[in-house]
Amino acid sequence: MTIDLNNLKAGGFIKERGKDLFTVRLRVPGGRMAIPRLKKIAEVAEKYGGEFVHLSVRQSIELININFKHFAAVVEELGEASQKVASCGARVRVPVACGGCEYNPNGLVDTQKSALEVDQKLFGAPTGHHKFKVAFAGCPFDCPKSATNDVGFQGAVVPKLDPAACIRCGLCAKNCTPGAIIMGEGSKPLLDPHPCIWCGDCVKVCPTGAWEAKRTGYNVRIGGKWGRNPTVGTLFATLLPQEDVVEFITRVLAWYKDKAEGLGRIRLGDIIIKEGPQPLLEYLREKFPASVVAETIPPQIIDNQIGARR
Repeated sequence: MTIDLNNLKAGGFIKERGKDLFTVRLRVPGGRMAIPRLKKIAEVAEKYGGEFVHLSVRQSIELININFKHFAAVVEELGEASQKVASCGARVRVPVACGGCEYNPNGLVDTQKSALEVDQKLFGAPTGHHKFKVAFAGCPFDCPKSATNDVGFQGAVVPKLDPAACIRCGLCAKNCTPGAIIMGEGSKPLLDPHPCIWCGDCVKVCPTGAWEAKRTGYNVRIGGKWGRNPTVGTLFATLLPQEDVVEFITRVLAWYKDKAEGLGRIRLGDIIIKEGPQPLLEYLREKFPASVVAETIPPQIIDNQIGARR
């Protein structure tokens, strides 16, 4: 029997070192999984796999040491719990996300909702060129490291003060880590927009609600990747409304497919570095004029081999 390893890998079945053995990568969008589903996965892993499962760095569960003869049984039994196998290759991968604002006190945006929507509408879509990764961070702490993805979303809130409701307690200034708020004349808080990172801490600690969210959305960085030659994505949009996420990614994908034509296996960030960021900015601005920034810099390559060269 001849096995097409590339086709299997594209479907989430990854060849291991052992003869006839594969890792089966499961789809866990946003890193969230219902307990009954988790129990079913454990049951299937114990029945067909090795002594452990692996939790990947992108929030997937991987079943280890699965013999290819058991593929059909594994898929069928996992399907009973609505668990779908993930994908690899030149496709849109499963989005990763933090807990968002549902229970995380730092969360500003519902990242879980965004991740599930992207997974439902874009997961597995072929890029024709290379992998395409998406991440959602609910706040500037950026636990999912969104800037190291092809498109990374980071929750942000622009604060606004209602002077009439302010009791001048100074809690906002004390809790403003970037130092964007100071207590001015008459102990009135003053906001300097330049150091402000839109973390929303002032809104959270204000006891009277004097600080409120003027605008909330995602700051979007594009062109990041990890691997042998890491690249940090740069800012292309600010305060993108949550409802525009899927359409925004779809437009980035369309630009990527067009510009990468004939260039083989090439990541989005490499295309932006080659073309410069302005063409993509202009293309995105047509649809999202209120969010796309006026200018930006290309994705930034990290030289992580310093000291290794002779």
